[in-house]
Amino acid sequence: MNKYNKLSEELQDRIREDREKHVVNPYAFKDEDIVRRNPNWDRANLWRPAFVRDTQKIMNVPYYNRYADKTQVFSFYKNDDISRRSSHVQLVSRIARSIGGVLNLNNDLIEAIALGHDIGHTPFGHEGERQLNALYHGRTGKYFNHNVHSVRVLDKMIHMNLSLQTLDGILCHNGEMEQQEYRPCRMTEFEEFDKKYEACCLDSNKIKSLTPCTLEGCVMRICDIIAYLGKDRQDAVKLGLIEDDSSFSGGVLGNSNAQIINNLTVNIIENSYGKPFISMDKEYFDMLVMAKDDNARNIYKNSDVNNMYTQSVKPMLEQVYDKLLEDARAHDKNSVLYRHHVSFVNNLISFTYDKDDYVYEETEPNQIVVDYIASMTDDYFVDLYAYLFPKSSLRVKYIGYFDSEPSV
Repeated sequence: MNKYNKLSEELQDRIREDREKHVVNPYAFKDEDIVRRNPNWDRANLWRPAFVRDTQKIMNVPYYNRYADKTQVFSFYKNDDISRRSSHVQLVSRIARSIGGVLNLNNDLIEAIALGHDIGHTPFGHEGERQLNALYHGRTGKYFNHNVHSVRVLDKMIHMNLSLQTLDGILCHNGEMEQQEYRPCRMTEFEEFDKKYEACCLDSNKIKSLTPCTLEGCVMRICDIIAYLGKDRQDAVKLGLIEDDSSFSGGVLGNSNAQIINNLTVNIIENSYGKPFISMDKEYFDMLVMAKDDNARNIYKNSDVNNMYTQSVKPMLEQVYDKLLEDARAHDKNSVLYRHHVSFVNNLISFTYDKDDYVYEETEPNQIVVDYIASMTDDYFVDLYAYLFPKSSLRVKYIGYFDSEPSV
């Protein structure tokens, strides 16, 4: 039975009254409190306010284009109807701004965090992320996590002068770790943020304790989960991996994408309006955790989804990593790494505020390799592998529109 909850009449009346009186949320982040590394470089104006500038910067960095061919969960299907990173970040942004709008938060900040949060994600979804982390950690002792790398791309690699508040929301967005209540921490200086970032590179457990420094970052974090819970189910049905969503627990959330988005949105607003935190009822939180477990059991651990990763992508990634590392250590200017990545980054750096003081080639070789691989789309990686290893028998086999069963 479809059930779409509504806000209580009492809260609706309160919100309407507050709007008529132009009540301001005292917990919303104010544009004038924005913090940048170079405060003189990106001054807000009437047509490009503080966090609108961050959004525009993110949307115009070339890596934003690559969202379109980075798969969300299902990497080996030729099907334009299933989610890519591009549709995911847009859905996160829309859900978060819907909640933020009713809570009277800073929606420009929410949008900037949402659109930038996966910019550092690897090809081949979370499995690609796990395998790249294993390679990087095995060679350096450091950890790769896509949320941390998103910050690296926008702040450490290109030096885009994004705000502390946007970067912190991106760093702390990790939607794999759900909480019933999100209370923002206090942070006003980049010195503290940089320590937070570096700790995540050195200690894998630090990721689990990250807390955004704004309510807007807290909203975006929970919305990252809301955006994929039901959408992944839609995609799995579309691909024939599951018959329908009836095998999921449902409960107060419902089973379908539309129900999950609506019912969690309503419950979060009901529990968070006028408060200095973002929260949901325990019953809803418990079902959220169960829904994630349902997805893992019915979708993410599906052998049709995972076989290609272990049989092909994993050994392909290792070969590409080692070849690129060899070229990075040799400073081979004729290599693919230099021609297609280092020169690409150098061109981006030429537009930054500190272009004369920053030399990307001096970056540690493993980091340069990770920067390059993480930047790739699925198809980019497949083409690069074929270029580097033309005689290899390894390859990714895609399931076409008209294939009746996976060809693994």
